[in-house]
Amino acid sequence: MERLVPHYLPRDVVQVVTGGVPETTALLRERFDHIVFTGSTRVGKVVMRAAAEHLTPVTLELGGKSPAFVDGTMDPTVVARRMAWGKFTNAGQTCIAPDYVLVTPEAREPLLAALGEAVTQFFGADPQRSPDLGRIVDAAQHDRLVGLLDGHGGRVVVGGHHDADDRYYLAPTVVADPDPGSALLTEEIFGPILPVLTVRDVHEATAFVRDREHPLALYVFSSDDDVRRAFDRGTISGGMSVGAPLLHIAAPGLPFGGVGASGMGAYHGRWSVEEFSHRRSVLVKPASPDTLAVVYPPHPRWKRAVISRMLTPLTRPDVLAPARRAVRRLRG
Repeated sequence: MERLVPHYLPRDVVQVVTGGVPETTALLRERFDHIVFTGSTRVGKVVMRAAAEHLTPVTLELGGKSPAFVDGTMDPTVVARRMAWGKFTNAGQTCIAPDYVLVTPEAREPLLAALGEAVTQFFGADPQRSPDLGRIVDAAQHDRLVGLLDGHGGRVVVGGHHDADDRYYLAPTVVADPDPGSALLTEEIFGPILPVLTVRDVHEATAFVRDREHPLALYVFSSDDDVRRAFDRGTISGGMSVGAPLLHIAAPGLPFGGVGASGMGAYHGRWSVEEFSHRRSVLVKPASPDTLAVVYPPHPRWKRAVISRMLTPLTRPDVLAPARRAVRRLRG
């Protein structure tokens, strides 16, 4: 990008600046009309603090722990293949990868078995030799991920092998029943480790999600419409996809973005235009006739009557009804 963008686009339209913390810190001191940032929640807070100095609006896409729910009403082989594809693409280093799985008791063992089969089908008996499995980006991230495999209190049922000397290799790994308070379930993984936690039912699953920061994505693997509605109405996330991970980011008609700790703002397709546009209202009032004279003081009784009639449409039941219905839904 640093080489090609200046070749094809004028520098007064698009510029590429490469570097690390010093360069980005210098950029954030400048006054921008809008700032878009993709990265961690921690750095997102730094960007937002810097933007606040100039009251610059921001669009933050911050990731987080995106949950998946499996209840056994879908074919476990299909679920596992889709889950493995979504999780291990780019070695799990995508912001919307399934971060952990909540599975009901009857679906647990079939899912774990099918995940192992899917990993073998995708990457062979020795994933380290597979040309289709990526590597961890650097030593620091590799060390962090290996550290997550220690002290989680669960059981590694798939993978677990790692080799820093082989371009920071980490095998596709599935951990069954880790401690909910462990780092594996409290920190964003951003790597090829998939924790699977057993829950009683959809009610416990939605409660588990609600008790944590709002995720960037949420995935529901269920053919039960009631289950889908339970997540739709009972949880908050940047986006939600039923039956497959990752795909919602590729739908140009859907806005993509986070909420709460997973970010703010939305883009893609027309939503990008909306996000980066300012809607300026423009009203033109002719000088003659000066109909505003009716609201100028003093305000005798006849003027107050006219003003009251002018305001009546704003308080009609049919005008207020949509807002009242929305409040009732929120309270329900």
